[in-house]
Amino acid sequence: MTQLFRSLIFVPANNPRFLEKAKTLSADIVCFDLEDSVPEQQKKNARKLIKKALKERNQYSSSVYARTNSPLSGKIPEDLQEIVQKGIDGIVIPKVNTIKELKKIEKTLSSIEKKRNLKPVEIMPSIESAKGVINAYSIASYSNRISALVFGVFDFLNDMEIEYANQPEGAKYARAKISVDAKAAGVLAIDAIWQNLKDEKGLKNDCYIGKRLGYVGKSIIHPDQIKIIHKIFHPNKTEIEWAAKVCKAYLKSSEKGRGATIVDEKMIDEVHYKRARALLELTKQ
Repeated sequence: MTQLFRSLIFVPANNPRFLEKAKTLSADIVCFDLEDSVPEQQKKNARKLIKKALKERNQYSSSVYARTNSPLSGKIPEDLQEIVQKGIDGIVIPKVNTIKELKKIEKTLSSIEKKRNLKPVEIMPSIESAKGVINAYSIASYSNRISALVFGVFDFLNDMEIEYANQPEGAKYARAKISVDAKAAGVLAIDAIWQNLKDEKGLKNDCYIGKRLGYVGKSIIHPDQIKIIHKIFHPNKTEIEWAAKVCKAYLKSSEKGRGATIVDEKMIDEVHYKRARALLELTKQ
């Protein structure tokens, strides 16, 4: 399991062929999608296909997440009952506007995890509205489960009634604020997708902009984008030094029988250690 966040690729969960192909993808995170890419009448079957795919978890080299439907849809409880199984690393929650929505989700998650004897599942809230942007810091800092914020540019522009264009002016403030709020809350930020699959130059430029804004990776809609994104979002010197410090501190703590420790006034545990180790292994390659 990679435990890195350079690339998060959405895979339509209603397509068995795509779910099978996802086993061979080199993306850091494969995210089975139950939301936008799945028609209403196919969502029930898509949940079952995710459950089936999780039984084959050892065949996926990437971290495995699933994107639920939105809080406003009312479908999240049904989604979680099927997808919160052994093998799932985390869930992406689309269109999160307030922490009130997350409280309900976490309560449901905790109940399922307790019944099924599962470790706490990570949460990535996706910020896709004006209200979500305003509340991004409180959302990012709400729970220890939250590992990253995801920026959903298209729904944000729709909420603002702004027509989409490459690097739209109307999204600049939101894009910058989300990464700042994520950093302030001690979590990561994953940038929005680049829609034009044929515009490789545009993708590269958009990645560089995102990286300069503090994003650690990008959402993806096609495997052809992975290689470029991984090259641009390669860990920097500061990240490498931090990873080395985390690995050293965690191993020393483990020798004393403790599963968590503090590095530079921040709590770290096994999850942070796995990511740090993966990052150091990547730099050796």
